[in-house]
Amino acid sequence: MNRIMELQSALLREIDHHAPLIQNRDQTPDWERVHMASSARLAWMLGEERGLDPELCACACSVHDYGRILTGRQAGHAEAGYEPVKQFLDQLHLFTPDEIEQIAVAVKNHSRKSYVDAPMDEVIKDADVLDCTWYGIPFSREEHRTRYEAYVQAHVPRR
Repeated sequence: MNRIMELQSALLREIDHHAPLIQNRDQTPDWERVHMASSARLAWMLGEERGLDPELCACACSVHDYGRILTGRQAGHAEAGYEPVKQFLDQLHLFTPDEIEQIAVAVKNHSRKSYVDAPMDEVIKDADVLDCTWYGIPFSREEHRTRYEAYVQAHVPRR
């Protein structure tokens, strides 16, 4: 089994464990499951396109909403996920300490859509916005729309 499969399987168990503990979640557990998998696939492709490690990008995107899974809240979820995701990843014994830190930083930075961070962080931000748009999730902040429109302008041929 590859690292993405092992990570996502463990994350599904985390979602199942935490979902009943929090009432009135900002996103449903079903959304967390779908978004984890579909945004990771996008991150793989974006990582490949940008010359990054696609597996590591997909793994980072798989856990980018870990803070929301734990808290049930959108507000502050990126920062809230930084330390817990490091502990979660460490327990899996799938990643080096450096990879764990890279993934955790991407988790922490993924909501900063108007900032330019490390290349993998940018992959996670783009995959997140593209995936949410695909499923019809409205832009919650103008910086999400701006990032989406910049991606489309750079990647979609004009007719």
